[in-house]
Amino acid sequence: MPNTLADLSPEEAWLPFEPTSGQPFDRRLAAHLYRRAGFAANTHDLDEAVKRGPQSAVQRLLAPVSESRAFDDEMQKFAKLTLAANNPELLAAWWLHRMRHTPAPLLEKTTLFWHGHFATSAAKVRDAGLMFQQNQLLRQHALGSFEDLVRGIARDPAMLLYLDSATNRKNHPNENFAREVMELFCLGLGKYSEQDIQQLARCFTGWEVQHGVFRFNSYQHDGGIKKVLGKSGQFDGDEGLRIILQQPATAEFVCAKLVQFFVSDELDLPAEWIAPLARRFRDERLTVAPVLETILTSRLFYSTASLGCKVRSPVELGVGLLRALDANANLVQLAGRLRELGQMPLFPPNVKGWNGGRTWIDSSSLLGRANLVRAVIESPETRFGGVTLDEYLDRFGLKSSVAVVDWLSELFVATPLSSEVRGQLIERLERGDVPRPTAVKQLVHVLGSLPEFQLA
Repeated sequence: MPNTLADLSPEEAWLPFEPTSGQPFDRRLAAHLYRRAGFAANTHDLDEAVKRGPQSAVQRLLAPVSESRAFDDEMQKFAKLTLAANNPELLAAWWLHRMRHTPAPLLEKTTLFWHGHFATSAAKVRDAGLMFQQNQLLRQHALGSFEDLVRGIARDPAMLLYLDSATNRKNHPNENFAREVMELFCLGLGKYSEQDIQQLARCFTGWEVQHGVFRFNSYQHDGGIKKVLGKSGQFDGDEGLRIILQQPATAEFVCAKLVQFFVSDELDLPAEWIAPLARRFRDERLTVAPVLETILTSRLFYSTASLGCKVRSPVELGVGLLRALDANANLVQLAGRLRELGQMPLFPPNVKGWNGGRTWIDSSSLLGRANLVRAVIESPETRFGGVTLDEYLDRFGLKSSVAVVDWLSELFVATPLSSEVRGQLIERLERGDVPRPTAVKQLVHVLGSLPEFQLA
């Protein structure tokens, strides 16, 4: 397996990863897959992935599971109770509950990706019902048609309210949504002109939100000739979107963002590296799942250009901690701590979403992240598989300090601990100056403060 990006070509990068004796698909690589394609996984799920192998494990993540229907029904009932309070903060906790318990983690992780891509904040759109409606839209199309997703977002009341586009009249076309659909959603900077924005805005005239519902007001639609990206006609909003979605730049832009989110924060791949993915995206009629399958099964995904090359976002940190240890915790409190760390779901900072990457880490946030781990682990409300943490470890026969440290490292650490750090953690657990249950919790807290723990 190549150790650096220089050892791969653009074509080889997206070929399927094949395990070798030097790089077997073991728990460590399975944990890498689940941290990226979900939030994290417990030992049982990691062992199941290892049995399946890297290709089959990804296909399993992409395929609907039998438990999903019952889970969705349960989440709908839970959402109905939550929405009765019309409190977006409680809805954020609802979504964290869904992330923690979902039997389809890749679907939920991709929904989170689209939430950052089509960023809409409940800080401005205070209607929890509209935010829930958008959240459902993102999930419905998360792995499916990007075209359907864009068309849905263009009519989404929460999005239009967020962009001050609830009214768009032919005498005063609103350029906000037209600008964002080109710059942030589909094409990227430099792929359009100001005139294209002005003309596209005319296409959307007559699109309104009335009493929280999208409406088309034909009296306010500009039926004249528009010229968008070199094409002329009496375009309406859907036809304007079709022109944008047909641009080669759209597939390239979306695929590049998927690579950044699922592979590496810092890996700025040249266009020729993205081209094979963009080609498949177009061949699959802009369906997301085939592109994700290519990414998550690729040689590049399991190369050192990807392993340990992402910083855990606060949501990944909190939800991953819970999923890896089968833990249930107070998710309203967790949502509050995520707000302090800069990533409360449903509350992105602006229309560009979260910057991510190294912006998640500074001296203050490192302390806050460690405190989040400590608060979850030490809370008397938190249960691990229904029992205490110490009892949970006993289920895996983890009696020695060496076994406990290595097991936790396997679950949480994206890059191997140095022998010195590993030895210090083992020594700390063996000191015997505090009862073992307390010592185990302290160990997880210390682990959560390490630089290695912050990497996905």
